[in-house]
Amino acid sequence: MKLKEVAHARTGDKGDISNISLIPYKEEDYEFLKRKVTAERVKEYFSEICSGKVVRYELEGIHAFNFVMDHALGGGVTRSLALDKHGKTLGMALLEMEV
Repeated sequence: MKLKEVAHARTGDKGDISNISLIPYKEEDYEFLKRKVTAERVKEYFSEICSGKVVRYELEGIHAFNFVMDHALGGGVTRSLALDKHGKTLGMALLEMEV
C-alpha cells in the first residue's frame, strides 16, 4: 500500500534544507510507520535530489515524525533553478512511497 493511505504530510524549507512532517491518520499506525519509514529509507527514496543527510525526529506525544533533509533543494530558494524551489511537493511525493 502507499503511505498516503495511512498518513498525511506537510513540507517546509529553510535554505537548502527541506523538512517533511509525516502524521498518521490513526494513532495506532504510528508504530507501523516507525518501522517502515526510516531515515535511511527516505534518504534512498529521495536519492536523486537529496545529497545530504536525512534525520528522522520522532514526536511520540503527537504520534508524528519530522524528516529533515540536508542539501535537498538545489541550493535553496535564491539559488535553485528548480520549479519547486521551496520543495512544497516533497511531502506529496513521500506519500507515494510503498509501505
